[in-house]
Amino acid sequence: MKTDIILAGVGGQGIISIAATIGMASLKNNLYFKQAEVHGMSQRGGAVQSHFRLSDKEIASDLIPMGSADIILSVEPMESLRYLPFLSETGWLVTNTRPYVNIPNYPELAEIIKEIEKHPNHIALDADQIAQDIGAARSSNIVMLGAASPFIQMPFESLEEGIRKIFGSKGEDVVNANLKALHAGKQFSDSKK
Repeated sequence: MKTDIILAGVGGQGIISIAATIGMASLKNNLYFKQAEVHGMSQRGGAVQSHFRLSDKEIASDLIPMGSADIILSVEPMESLRYLPFLSETGWLVTNTRPYVNIPNYPELAEIIKEIEKHPNHIALDADQIAQDIGAARSSNIVMLGAASPFIQMPFESLEEGIRKIFGSKGEDVVNANLKALHAGKQFSDSKK
């Protein structure tokens, strides 16, 4: 069993929380994981990406080779396209459709969505809107994790436990908002598969 995930977005969108939740969930399942250094965090709004490798066997490298990622989990649509060369032929592109316009020449959203839809295995959702609709506006990143959860090889309940551990110190309301977000993302993906 292995799941190689490219996490992508821009600084401030919660990539670290996604990785921490998956990491905590993997510990519960006695799985090995390695995460490459997250790039771009030093600047809010700058491009951020991280390689996250999960396996039931020891992992030699924290970097995912080109063409072998099982999932690109992106909280920003343009960033999802940047990492397509890493995705395997059978891999899943799971991306937010709400852009974070951080450059003056940001491409037309319709063109970005058209490129996303060319990929046969894709889940594209407006995670920001879903998070707002469920009363958890700050949890769009966790909506995205929920949307990717059907493709991560571990029990969904482990991700729920990861949420409880990562956000537990922030109080029950924050934990419950993130659990709600996780479920909303999973529900969206389940309806599209």
